[in-house]
Amino acid sequence: MVAQRFVEALRARDTAGAWHVSVFAEEPRKPYDRVGLTRYFEVRDADELTLGDPALWDDPLVTLHRDCKIESVDREARTVTDRLGRVHAYDELVLATGSSAAMPPIPGNDLPGVFVYRTIDDVAALRGWVEAKREAGRVETRRGVVEKPIRGAVIGGGLLGLEAAGALKALGAQATVIQFGTHLMDVQIDLGGGEALKRLINGKGISVRTGTATKEMRPHRRTGHVGRLDFADGGRLDVDVVVVATGVRPRDELARAAGLPVGERGGAVVDATCRTQDPHVWAIGEVACIDGRCIGLVAPGNTMAEVVVDRLLGGEATFPGADTATKLKLSGVDVASFGDAHGRTEDAVELVWADPLAGVYKKLVMSDDARTLLGGVFVGDATPYASLRPMLGAELPGDPAAFLLPEGGGAGAPALELPDDAAVCSCNNVSAGAIRGAVSEHGCTDVAAVKACTRAGTTCGACLPLVKKITTTELEKAGVEVSNALCEHFELSRAQLFDAVRVADLHTFSEIIERFGVVPDGAGSPGRGCDICKPTVASILASLGNGHILSGEQAALQDTNDHMLANMQKDGTYSVVPRMPGGEVTPEGLIVVGQVAKDFGLYTKITGGQRIDMFGARVEQLPQIWRRLVDAGFESGHAYGKSLRTVKSCVGSTWCRYGVQDSVGMAVELELRYRGLRSPHKLKLGVSGCARECAEARGKDVGVIATDKGWNVYVGGNGGQTPKHAQLLAEDLTSEELLRTIDRFLMLYIRTADRLQRTAPWVEEYEGGLDAIRAVIMEDSLGICADLDAAMARHVEAYEDEWKAVLEDPEKLARFGSFVNAPEVPDPDLAYVPERGQKRPATPDEVAAGIAEPALAGPVLVSGPTLEVRA
Repeated sequence: MVAQRFVEALRARDTAGAWHVSVFAEEPRKPYDRVGLTRYFEVRDADELTLGDPALWDDPLVTLHRDCKIESVDREARTVTDRLGRVHAYDELVLATGSSAAMPPIPGNDLPGVFVYRTIDDVAALRGWVEAKREAGRVETRRGVVEKPIRGAVIGGGLLGLEAAGALKALGAQATVIQFGTHLMDVQIDLGGGEALKRLINGKGISVRTGTATKEMRPHRRTGHVGRLDFADGGRLDVDVVVVATGVRPRDELARAAGLPVGERGGAVVDATCRTQDPHVWAIGEVACIDGRCIGLVAPGNTMAEVVVDRLLGGEATFPGADTATKLKLSGVDVASFGDAHGRTEDAVELVWADPLAGVYKKLVMSDDARTLLGGVFVGDATPYASLRPMLGAELPGDPAAFLLPEGGGAGAPALELPDDAAVCSCNNVSAGAIRGAVSEHGCTDVAAVKACTRAGTTCGACLPLVKKITTTELEKAGVEVSNALCEHFELSRAQLFDAVRVADLHTFSEIIERFGVVPDGAGSPGRGCDICKPTVASILASLGNGHILSGEQAALQDTNDHMLANMQKDGTYSVVPRMPGGEVTPEGLIVVGQVAKDFGLYTKITGGQRIDMFGARVEQLPQIWRRLVDAGFESGHAYGKSLRTVKSCVGSTWCRYGVQDSVGMAVELELRYRGLRSPHKLKLGVSGCARECAEARGKDVGVIATDKGWNVYVGGNGGQTPKHAQLLAEDLTSEELLRTIDRFLMLYIRTADRLQRTAPWVEEYEGGLDAIRAVIMEDSLGICADLDAAMARHVEAYEDEWKAVLEDPEKLARFGSFVNAPEVPDPDLAYVPERGQKRPATPDEVAAGIAEPALAGPVLVSGPTLEVRA
């Protein structure tokens, strides 16, 4: 990771192109995010973890040698030799070799089934082992398949050990954490925080044994694989897989072999400029021993990379010291610490707030006068972390205890004005001043622009709430109006307008713009609206259950697709997508769809959402096609609307030997429940019947993955131009709990999201992020859950098929004609050419060459099943 930062910084600052950099990687891939290594179990694609812009490695001044370990360094000749024996010359050499997983000398540590947790190859091997064990443990019985539980253990209760335990749980294995020290994460947090963390970890279904030393790993008598852990206190634990996460050791082999000084506990010794004893050799990241120690965190390593780049370009930068703040990334567990978390500073004062029932522990370490912040620990609620960490070493305004009290527990924490040199994003070494400068000097007007300009919040994302706060404050100071107005006709944001319409109980655009619209100077009325507010109001009214979208005034508000209840294509025709809940369809249904497509000459294609799309339908044909489909039991698939599209599923336990729940049944239930639900943007759901994730649920707005105990639900994912993986919202829910949780999530999104905002950016920008959303949905922190439940119940009860409603209403039906005076005559400009057994729109050249065929009218039903084609 640090090597990638070095190259990125050098290419950004070396505008003259004075340096060419060659990177030699032992692993066969580009630099990836080791901090987020656990995500590999979710995304199952190593490329998803790749750091930075891939175009960096296409730069002509950068050469990346993958799978090309350097074996030796010749300092006198200034050359390195790679594993293939090739010699490469250098002017300056930067060691960014990182560290390797430490393996304690426990007998049996080389048994099959014992893993470390350091690289993508490590976690891929771990996943394969657990999945193979699960498969071997499946037993067919009269009552179905019984699966033997996989017993997992993690030796080491630090940050990495807890992430490994979470990974085992995600893979469907049991997990027990074995910690030698008195409490979990004993390097980062104190005993009180450790006890609170233990309760939270236990609540995740992970067992914890503290004060326990592992004496031996014993093999299983039959398989020879690891089968038991023996402890120094006489205890034992039967296991099927063991992950060792007891720390790391610097990869300083090259430095040692080259005769460079190394630290007492390893690492190439460097000075404040990150230079070794050799003036042409530098060391950065975990391999560097600076101030007598190696630092196993990415943020200080990134700072070292920036220091060396500055020195190579003639600067005088020095290492400012390490920011050792940490934040646990185990889903559902909130832990953070910074500064002197253990209160070891002389005469330090500790302020503690503990709520054992809620699993919350907060501590601030202050100077003896209780004014200067020296450190902090947060377990269960790390909300103050982002604001307080940058204040380390500074005086806090007011009573410091106010920062620890829960919301509503007092007068509230005083506002903090961070100094310019306060570090906001430690991962990328971005200060509060840099963020302010992005706004005041570089013209950034939103968080996205600030992220692109400064890189703040682009690694772990923990600082984003603070980045947003500073950005907004700076814009306001600069006199830039931070407007959430929907458009020139409404000063309200989309969320505010939604609530206003709901509370005022308004049902037409005329009423809404009259009541809440902006009246321009000199005008007597707010106007007629625009192409921004009209579709937005249409969506709001539809979300509030205001009847058919083509009824009354609403028809004029819809965009083209909604107006025609079909998707317009490039040639002016439309595509028709009938709903197939969960991707399930009968053979008879398939025959009907095929016959309709054949009779109307439509191009057919299977969609990514497990449905059939029929292309080339003309306006006047749409009602005829709908009639055939509706009579066969189909209904609108809403492929045209900002609403629920599909609920993708695998076959689950009904057919698949790996399935643990009925994913098809759940997908059908979800799709029938949320069909027709209008929202700020399209909604896609997915349901997978096991952890193999064949339905790709993690790439959906709402993803559901079956577990042995029920269902895990993930939210805020999407594909498209900016793909995002959904994040875990809740685990091991019953079917009833799952429906209620998704109901509330969708309704909260519909009420509070911006216009055309997908769930992924909405989750990221929601005040407090996913944790706050979880509190609203699971804990009713805002007291609105009953209202959200009632709103969804009204939607389910009021649902009607939009196609069928049009067919039953002559007034609506009259809208569907190519020409008012000849509604059944096709557009003469439509022309097609055959391709792969179907037809496609002809290009202008093909029309000019006379090889295209005109569209035909019909077919028209004349009697019974007989069809007549009228030219």
